[in-house]
Amino acid sequence: MSLHESTNKRIVVKIGSSSLTSRLGDISRRKLERIVDEVVSLKDEGYEVLLVSSGAVAAGYRRLGCLNRPTSLAEKQAAASIGQGLLMEAYSERFISHGYTASQILITRSDFSDRDRYHNARNTINVLLDRGIIPIVNENDTVTVERLKFGDNDTLSAKVAGLVDADQLVILSDIDGLYTEDPRKNPEAKLLRKVREITPEIEESAGEPGSAVGTGGMRSKIDAVKIAMASGISSFLGNAVTPDIIHQAVKGNARGTYFVPEKNAFNLDMKRQWIAFHSGPEGEITVSNKAKAGIDELQSLYPTGIRYVSGHFKKGSVVRIKDLDGNEIGLGVSNYSSKQLIKIKGFSLDKMTDEIGPEEAINNQDLVCHTRLAAPIL
Repeated sequence: MSLHESTNKRIVVKIGSSSLTSRLGDISRRKLERIVDEVVSLKDEGYEVLLVSSGAVAAGYRRLGCLNRPTSLAEKQAAASIGQGLLMEAYSERFISHGYTASQILITRSDFSDRDRYHNARNTINVLLDRGIIPIVNENDTVTVERLKFGDNDTLSAKVAGLVDADQLVILSDIDGLYTEDPRKNPEAKLLRKVREITPEIEESAGEPGSAVGTGGMRSKIDAVKIAMASGISSFLGNAVTPDIIHQAVKGNARGTYFVPEKNAFNLDMKRQWIAFHSGPEGEITVSNKAKAGIDELQSLYPTGIRYVSGHFKKGSVVRIKDLDGNEIGLGVSNYSSKQLIKIKGFSLDKMTDEIGPEEAINNQDLVCHTRLAAPIL
């Protein structure tokens, strides 16, 4: 059974800007209403659905007085501040016409990196879903600075799927799915219907953005799928214009690409998801070759295996773990501050008896090893 209490299947649907906009670049009411109607069909069958929706800038830039989609950060954020309300109004009106209520959740990357805010967001969304509400999530573009942005809503949707322990992530785009090559360049490219592992060949075939109104291309979608798969969540990538695409994607009958994690794969629990994808490491620890081998087997890291400590961090901070060649091999929550680790690094367990604190520098329950993780650390 999933971590959330409801026995209903929980679906996260990501809607890109290109899936909501007209040829002129503003919001298409017809497209939005069709998406809502498909979500409603799932709700009527008892599914819990959460939307991650782009489109705030597209909805607002004309009201800002811009003839074309703005390119400067200040104008995009100003357009988003207008468009987010218009977008939510359009969603809410359509959902209410079907008897459902929608809610707005605006998130920044720092909401994920702070563990308390991360859990608070999870609890809030769980309450909404349990009450039958459709949460509509977007990045808070109006206030987010570049260095704290998710980059695109593909990444955000995968992180939200992990946050709420979703059963499936549905990513809608302007392309039918993942092809062996870019179908716009090679008409002979073949659509991959099912993928169980993201191989280097698949990553190489990921192309560039296909639309001027969106920020995420195929590369960002593959990265998002990898995050979902590492969390044990299946994903689907398909074309938003395909009739009944959301409903059929959930039923397993849609044209597109299904990404299915192996059942026996090492999937991250909620705590390790936060460490791997959200935490924001604050320092570095370099370990011996023997300690590296232990980390590869998900064993705890002891002070005796630590060679160097870099950066300034507090007890409970997430740190990067590197080998002697400088390669990052994992992430973990440190049981000691950087000052304490510098003092006790290299200590054997018998010397630790005089120190205040646990024997482990990083407990294996607070450890993420890259060799066990089929996803990027973002």
